[in-house]
Formats: sequence, structure tokens, C-alpha cells
Amino acid sequence: MAEVAEQTKKAAKGSVVISAERCKGCGFCVEFCPPEVLELASEYNSKGYHTPILVKRELCTGCDICGMVCPDFAIYGYIMKKKSKEA
Repeated sequence: MAEVAEQTKKAAKGSVVISAERCKGCGFCVEFCPPEVLELASEYNSKGYHTPILVKRELCTGCDICGMVCPDFAIYGYIMKKKSKEA
């Protein structure tokens, strides 16, 4: 059990970049997101589609599965670099 807690602490934090104007609102990114951090927005883009939004930023791992399944290359995930603690 302690090993699981230690792995959780070491898990890399990530985020996503969303190009709302390229998105056609298919929802693949939301459906296939392992940590379930994406939802379709209630607002529309200029083409009339609901685009994804990152709703649980602290749980995103940056795995980029959202980007791999996106047919329009409208989203991608990335792992954020840790800031070094220097005095």
C-alpha cells in the first residue's frame, strides 16, 4: 500500500493544449482520457461545436492519449517540467 502512495507522489503532472477552432466536437478525447479530466464545454466554437475543456487540471498526467485519438489534431497533452528549488 505504501508503494502505491509513493508512486502517486512521483506521478508527473501534465496539461493539455486545445485548439478550439480545429475541434469538431467528436468527444474522442473525453471518452479515451484515462484520468477523466476532460469534458465537452457548454459553449460553442465558431463552427458550432462543443470543444473539450480541462476540468480537473490537478489530475492530468500529460499522457497525450487525447492527442493520439484526435482525428483533427486539435488537442495534445504534455508533461510539465518540475521547477528546481534553488536558493
